[in-house]
Amino acid sequence: MSTAVTAAGFAELGVPSSLVAVLTDLGITTPTPIQAATLADSFAGRDVLGRGRTGSGKTYAFLLPLVGKLTSSNRPAQARKPRALIMAPTRELVNQIHDALKPLAKTAGLTTLTVFGGVGQNPQVQGLRKGADIVLACPGRLEDLIGQGHCDLSQVEITVLDEADHMADLGFLPAVRRILDQTPRSGQRLLFSATLDKAIDVIVKRFLVNPVTHQADSAQSPVSTMDHHVLHLSRDSRVSVLTDLASAPGRTVVFTRTKHGAKALTRQLNKNGVPTVELHGNLSQNARTRNMDAFHAGHATTLVATDIAARGIHVDDVALVIHADPPVEHKAYLHRSGRTARAGAKGTVITLMTDDQVRDVRDLTRAAGIKPTITKITGASHPMLVQLAPGERSLPGGLVVDVPAESSGRGGGGGGRSGGGRNRSRSGGGGRSGGSGTRSGASSKPSTATSGSAKPSNGSRRRSGPSTQASGGSSRHSAASFSSGRRS
Repeated sequence: MSTAVTAAGFAELGVPSSLVAVLTDLGITTPTPIQAATLADSFAGRDVLGRGRTGSGKTYAFLLPLVGKLTSSNRPAQARKPRALIMAPTRELVNQIHDALKPLAKTAGLTTLTVFGGVGQNPQVQGLRKGADIVLACPGRLEDLIGQGHCDLSQVEITVLDEADHMADLGFLPAVRRILDQTPRSGQRLLFSATLDKAIDVIVKRFLVNPVTHQADSAQSPVSTMDHHVLHLSRDSRVSVLTDLASAPGRTVVFTRTKHGAKALTRQLNKNGVPTVELHGNLSQNARTRNMDAFHAGHATTLVATDIAARGIHVDDVALVIHADPPVEHKAYLHRSGRTARAGAKGTVITLMTDDQVRDVRDLTRAAGIKPTITKITGASHPMLVQLAPGERSLPGGLVVDVPAESSGRGGGGGGRSGGGRNRSRSGGGGRSGGSGTRSGASSKPSTATSGSAKPSNGSRRRSGPSTQASGGSSRHSAASFSSGRRS
């Protein structure tokens, strides 16, 4: 087992010069610890079991050797028979991996296809018939297509499981085992995960041959560039505090425990003037794609999500993660928090804690191995809020939902225009991909809680320093709704 990190560059680790050039164009010049630990073995054709915390660079740790292997073998793509398979637990994560893969695959002349549920399967079936070198899939839809005879895994040269522990948490391992049984035993297998536990051992022992294990960090080590804070406050002040924090410069991700809570809090933040979108299991795939596009592009500056998104969001420059509802267990806390302070950047994590949550939060942070700064505040005017989220507050107006007719049949698309727009740091907007690996549509306005599109409301307000409570009596409605205790 290796925990060593070398100073070698990508070329010294075996990455072909053509792919090194792509990374350089993307501003990626130094391998992260998990990349430095695993790349040499992966390029040598070994089965690899790699653990790295969320945001550690695991994606390129498996994409680079995957593209390198397919380039070396130089076999043509065949109808229905992909040459490489990447499995991930959520649609969002599949799309994020696909965005990272596109420039590498383009340079190597490889074709790609995304496969997941929530969208029509016909474009995916057509893509398989044309022949795709690399299929990126969620287990459920992939198994459906295999059962219908649209996909044959007998020619897969390399298989990747990403976020294997999350697949176990979601109950996907039986499907994963059935799918892996259909890939050649002689193929290379790479398994990456934030944690390695007994559920993962079943996959490792059955499908990986003499694997080399690399762990670039401890199982639950918090990121050194991440500051952890707990705000002890009253239930009635939570919405006004969230409004103040989310109206500061920089992207914000807020986590709730339930889908109902995410929907209610999104509505409340928009009402208070913060351009906000939501992400949870009740949204259609088109709505989820549009909302993520809006957040990527900066049209929405706050994303409210349930734990479904804890490992499916990669957006640059997320300055602040807020646990509006503290998670139930420490692994969820660490994965949620991993949306900020990625790849060496700094970030702040805030947990809101009411009187009845003190014991649970204490146990949670202890299990997560962190020692947060705890501050008791009386409301949105407390000076600590400006310390945690510095900068001029801006309330340009929320996103208002326009619900189109359900029969329109159009997929969602890119971001939209936000009224007044805040001068937040932007990542340039990640690429978009639908279920068939193509762009997801042509809608020009982001949506919020439904599959419709959204537009900014009129009006803009600016504040400096500590804020006063926004939309005064509105907090009672959301305070009860986004911590109902129901599972998302």
